[in-house]
Amino acid sequence: MVLQLSEEFQKLENDPAVGLVIVKANGKVFCVGGDVIECYRYSLTGEWALAVKIYQKQITLDYLVATYIMPVVFLINGAVMGGGAGLSMNASYRVVTENTVFAMPEAAIGHYPDVGASYFLSKLPGFLGEYLGLTGARLNGVEMVACGLATHFVPSKNLLLLEKSLHEMDVAEPNTIQGIINKYTHQVQLKEDSVLHRLNFIDHFFSKQTVEEILSSLEHENATLKEEWITKSIRSMKAVSPINLKIFLMSIRKGRFEPLEDCLTRESRISSHILRRTVSNDFLAGIKATILEKNYKPKWEPSKLELISNDMVETYLTKIPENEGWKELQLNPRDMREKAPRAKL
Repeated sequence: MVLQLSEEFQKLENDPAVGLVIVKANGKVFCVGGDVIECYRYSLTGEWALAVKIYQKQITLDYLVATYIMPVVFLINGAVMGGGAGLSMNASYRVVTENTVFAMPEAAIGHYPDVGASYFLSKLPGFLGEYLGLTGARLNGVEMVACGLATHFVPSKNLLLLEKSLHEMDVAEPNTIQGIINKYTHQVQLKEDSVLHRLNFIDHFFSKQTVEEILSSLEHENATLKEEWITKSIRSMKAVSPINLKIFLMSIRKGRFEPLEDCLTRESRISSHILRRTVSNDFLAGIKATILEKNYKPKWEPSKLELISNDMVETYLTKIPENEGWKELQLNPRDMREKAPRAKL
């Protein structure tokens, strides 16, 4: 699928007759991730370098879409997680509906929020990106627009009309595209219980320097406050891979000050070490427990946050010897128009 999409995007970008690309999905799910099973098998058999090549093709596609020379409209009418988020979150137009659900729950399968997450999550208001990546919390379409992950909210019943209007457009200029999408856009309000009404609390907790401090502050507050989103955050962070929580926090803090290509290069190194099992087997444990056996009881190793040193986490940033079949991610230089999320909060 990644190879097919890459070839199609490249072909369309070089076609002078094409002025706009529309991306949508069939069914109730937009896209919830890459081919983790194939990567799992390669990692399990020691052929991790082949898994890295698959992964690098995926994030090279993400970079192509993020730097596309013509407008790209994503119609996200369903769940968008993991690889689907990496593909769409840096595009020009990200249209969501009442059916859209966003999440980055990779730590639950022994991985970490990647595919550019250290870039697009770090651009969200305050420390909301840390909250989403560390807890795997879900946002609906309204919340995605409010925090800047999406650009427009269009009711699903109007998507076909929107698509038809875009097809009938004479010239694919930004103002024209914006005007057409706005015609079908609905102004919607956050629900009273939305976690986005708690951004001050999120900033207070998730601005801490370490995962241990974040979790400790949540537990301390939960002893008196007893808010559901805090309870869920604690439960989630205690259930997922401890080392991947630390990896993500390190990655997003770096990503806040780096361009997309640097974020993707760093994430490629981190994921290479995960597939190589340099420090931990959590990726294999997570996939086996959550996807293959579905017992949802992975055995993480190291099992606790306090058993993970800074040196262990920093190892994921190092290059792997090329004589092992590994190569650094190579991204061809391309101009990237500023598409950082713009919150409407």
